[in-house]
Amino acid sequence: MKLLFICSQNRLRSPTAEALFSGHTTHVASSAGTDRDAVTPVSADLIEWADIVFPMEGAHLRRLNWRFPVQMRQKRAIVLNIRDDYDFMDPDLIELLRSRLRTHIEM
Repeated sequence: MKLLFICSQNRLRSPTAEALFSGHTTHVASSAGTDRDAVTPVSADLIEWADIVFPMEGAHLRRLNWRFPVQMRQKRAIVLNIRDDYDFMDPDLIELLRSRLRTHIEM
């Protein structure tokens, strides 16, 4: 399954989530940001690639729906409700991601 993680800058939360699936046998992950100056800005192609889109916050989902209405209409999107309070690969962020994702996909 192809997973796309979205945050604002694509520097902390979504790259951490992507890293959790490095080498995973059944899932492949990517990440992007909603801000124009994100490390990897989200694109229509990335959304089309994904089977599930995981925005970190409701604001990210609203931005995706506004900027990519056609692509998002056909996607399963699950807001993780993870605020921008963590550093890259923060152990608390990793545990929170695992906890939130476990109910939606096989970890």
